[in-house]
Amino acid sequence: GIMTGPQEAIHFLESCSFTEPAFVFVIMAVCATRPILEVSIRVLAFLSKLLPLPRAISFYLTTLVLGPLLGSFITEPAAMTVCALVLLRKYFGKDSSEKLKYATIGLLFVNISIGGTLTPYAAPPVLMVAKKWNWDLAFMLTHFGWKALLAIAISTAVVAYRFRKDLIKISLKESFSEKPMPLWISMAYFTFLALIVLSSHHLPLFAGIFLFFLGLVSVTREYQHEIKLREGLLVAFFLGGLVVLGSPQRWWLEPILTRLHALPLYLGSVSLTAITDNAALTYLGSQVPDLSEASRYALVAGSVVGGGLTVIANAPNPAGYGILNPAFGKDGISPLRLFQSALLPTGIAGICFWLL
Repeated sequence: GIMTGPQEAIHFLESCSFTEPAFVFVIMAVCATRPILEVSIRVLAFLSKLLPLPRAISFYLTTLVLGPLLGSFITEPAAMTVCALVLLRKYFGKDSSEKLKYATIGLLFVNISIGGTLTPYAAPPVLMVAKKWNWDLAFMLTHFGWKALLAIAISTAVVAYRFRKDLIKISLKESFSEKPMPLWISMAYFTFLALIVLSSHHLPLFAGIFLFFLGLVSVTREYQHEIKLREGLLVAFFLGGLVVLGSPQRWWLEPILTRLHALPLYLGSVSLTAITDNAALTYLGSQVPDLSEASRYALVAGSVVGGGLTVIANAPNPAGYGILNPAFGKDGISPLRLFQSALLPTGIAGICFWLL
């Protein structure tokens, strides 16, 4: 803009598509509202009663298997919020051991990262490439979804079995002290959520629906927490920055990505995600036009598998970190111990996504 004048910069910005960052902001704001969160928590509580296991273990399994899979429908940041709040209320009390807490948070971060891959709109690293590569719902379910489900189930069962004695000691109390939610409000919120998801590729459409949704929030504010816009804006600005700065990176990325075979690219994505962000990685990959189908899969699969290793590896992780950090005493969550606790579920997910 400085070299060529403002007109050139404006023309470049107009050629960029900001649909995905805007959609992430809107969906995060909608899904963090009390009616959506409360219904999600009640569904998890109901389903946990169907398992023939001690209550504390069955609710733990349900929260860490179905909770992350909810992320494919209500988005990963919203699923992270639901799961982290449930774990904080039920399992991260003073009586819980540090080992259980770290094993759980490592498992949660990995499960959330892969749990949003059943649909093409819920996980930021998938959302950034799905439209460009024509990855629809059927593609995501057959190439990613069932592997994610299997990896989540195995990892959660292993951790639950390892800490079964600690979990049995935890007593669960129902905690819905706030004003009960009328059915029509919950139904109205979920209707708006469905309309926004259905119009996810059309910015003017879902932005207009969101404005009407804000009117509903205002009318029903006695049943509502303050609407959370800050978290969604932070993620959206980050993704928007990727859109602006991503396309000029093609000159150095293209030679690297086109020369790497699928397996080195997969392993490289897993490790790079830990120190960058998986949405950044996949978006930069989407700027390479001649990337083979195998390389595309390797890049995205690696980026979601490695999304639980650090706080910065996946966009929803800071939300989970913020909610659960107070439960780890005055020093908070140790990045090294988080990394160590995420290694086992990352390894299981890595095997499922590559060998199956």
